[in-house]
Amino acid sequence: MSALTASDYAALDGVAMAQLLAQRQTTPAALLEAAIAAAERHRALNALTYPRYAESRALARDWTLRGPFGGIPFLLKDSGLASTRFPSSIGSRLLDDTDYGFDATLTQRFEQAGLLAFARSTVSELCMGPSTEAVRNGGPTHNPWAPGRSVGGSSGGAAAAVAAGIVPVAHGSDGGGSIRLPSACCGVYGLKPSRGRVPLGPARGEGWGGMAVDGVITRTVRDTAAAMDAISGYEPGAPYAAPPQPGSYLELTARDPQPLRIGVWRTAWNGIPIAPECLAAIERTVALCRDLGHTIVEVPLPDIDYAAFVRAHGTVLASNIVVAVDNRVRLRGRPLAPEDLEEVIHDGYAVGKGLSAMQYVDAIQRFHAIGRAFETAMAGCDLVITTTLAQLPRPLGELALTGGFWDFRTKVSRYATFLAVVNASGQPAATLPMNWTAEGVPVGTQLIGHFGREDQVLALSAQLERAEPWAQRRPPAAA
Repeated sequence: MSALTASDYAALDGVAMAQLLAQRQTTPAALLEAAIAAAERHRALNALTYPRYAESRALARDWTLRGPFGGIPFLLKDSGLASTRFPSSIGSRLLDDTDYGFDATLTQRFEQAGLLAFARSTVSELCMGPSTEAVRNGGPTHNPWAPGRSVGGSSGGAAAAVAAGIVPVAHGSDGGGSIRLPSACCGVYGLKPSRGRVPLGPARGEGWGGMAVDGVITRTVRDTAAAMDAISGYEPGAPYAAPPQPGSYLELTARDPQPLRIGVWRTAWNGIPIAPECLAAIERTVALCRDLGHTIVEVPLPDIDYAAFVRAHGTVLASNIVVAVDNRVRLRGRPLAPEDLEEVIHDGYAVGKGLSAMQYVDAIQRFHAIGRAFETAMAGCDLVITTTLAQLPRPLGELALTGGFWDFRTKVSRYATFLAVVNASGQPAATLPMNWTAEGVPVGTQLIGHFGREDQVLALSAQLERAEPWAQRRPPAAA
């Protein structure tokens, strides 16, 4: 059994690492050492927080191979997913070092899948920003492809770590695009599952009015498929349930899907402009789908009041800021201070304090109406192609949490236009790294599936990956 070189480790996806473990060609301890070495080499990315190296090394030495991944290195997002091993800050000075006396159901499923966490990944404050630049973390997380550009958010640290080769698989969560947005910025693969597909318990049944879901960020589609096989499934007592999955996602991704009818949306609501590079990525994906034998159909945008949705989304976010802040202040026993929160979150707290019950209920009803509008619009096709973002990854600082809450939410809505609406509808959606600019900046393309049809999203994603592989395309920071 020979030690893995840094380049050997970085070239492996999670499934390949698991195969080496099963063949006794490496060990969890050896893989963990390679991951820690990569994390230390890439400290300048500022992608990790709460490292638990010594404890994780001890676990790896005595680790029993289990699940589809055996015992590969992994990162939990600093999103507040409960873990007895890792505290959490959710990117906030106010919530710093929050401890948990239990493991969330998903934390348990990750471990049972053979995913050995050794740190958490950085996020924006309260996971409410599309760029990972939390003051609590000492500044921004840097994009491995373009250090002056954002990694996206809120799962920015996770996407940066996967892109840089620190880990092949990392936990992500998505309440308004937070898996797909950073995956698009960092040139990796990110799937947002259907509402109810992955458990949120036992401490809660939903997040952000049903918009928030958990999943993973990976370089290869098969890693996401294998992870989804392991973590999917109804949790008794949960308020939502996705339809049963039609067999193993990993097995489904190994073969091409039957010819599909695929819709395409090239414009956005309210005339929001889409960058030429993003439109070009759509057309490239459309052309490749045609070459693969699929039918492309023109599908009108869902008939929704997009501005009213943005208001509804902000209403639910502001309400959740109040809950998070007031719970912490009560436990801490001293009043909220201005330096506890970043500007947008502090103003969002004031907004939330002024909301009525009627406004919150109206927001939830609007989410449900969007679900019906999306399924109606997509009735004549199996999936829809959109751009992931309306613009290229933004320069650092442009989407930092400064200024007023509502101005910030409007800015986000013109950047992540096709993301949060899919959280409202509850449908699965994935971003694929299908294109790069001449300067090497990733441009993501999104696939949206019908509710419960992760199988179709994953199968087409895998077929596109086979046609034009992206996993071995590495950013300069990974060299």
